[in-house]
Amino acid sequence: MVGFSLLKQPESLLLHEAYQPNGEAPISCTNKGVTSGLEGGDWSPPRSSRTDEIPQIVNDFRLAARNAIEAGFDGVEIHEANGYLIDQFMKDKVNDRTDKYGGSLENRCRFTLEIVEAVVNEIGADKVGIRLSPYEHYMEAVDSNPEALGLYMANALNKFGIAYLHIIEQRRIKTEDEYEILQRVLPIRMTFKGTFIVAGGYNRENGNKAVAESYTDLDAFGRLSLANQICRSNLSYKGVE
Repeated sequence: MVGFSLLKQPESLLLHEAYQPNGEAPISCTNKGVTSGLEGGDWSPPRSSRTDEIPQIVNDFRLAARNAIEAGFDGVEIHEANGYLIDQFMKDKVNDRTDKYGGSLENRCRFTLEIVEAVVNEIGADKVGIRLSPYEHYMEAVDSNPEALGLYMANALNKFGIAYLHIIEQRRIKTEDEYEILQRVLPIRMTFKGTFIVAGGYNRENGNKAVAESYTDLDAFGRLSLANQICRSNLSYKGVE
């Protein structure tokens, strides 16, 4: 059994100041908050992190990775998806910075890659996985060219030799019980040189099909299996978990 710890900063656009030290605003790459009342939440406006604060945030990820290894985990997955802090920096509909961490695609991905480099240097590339969701728009974290973002990151990650790249598929609800998966990440899969994992609405049948057709190396299962032992046992029995 291989155990990976998940490294992530909170969805800083989505936090309330009451949960922050001294009641301070949560940090982001912007001062813009999400739409008032989104998902029924009462979200405090964030503050854009200062350029000189970013090295400390990078170091927080490095320390978290070291702590995870010392606690007995085999590795860490850096959560750069689903509207969390790193995802906000990468998405051009959120990031409105004018320093070296904003503007161009390269600049918007700089923060992400600084974290990857720090964590890889601390615990080794073979112990690091990355999760991305270029096509997702969770809590208004949107990019105008998600394929370009995904391809840029896949190319950039190749030089680190990380354990795997984990991509969240874009999906839309087809029926009450099943997702229609758009399967748009093949160019990213073809660009990344290491182990490739997809997630997002897969079940046993289409998960096996995706692997058999070399669309991915592995499938990841989340919502259906996290709290459902029967589902996990069924997937494992069929050899896809």
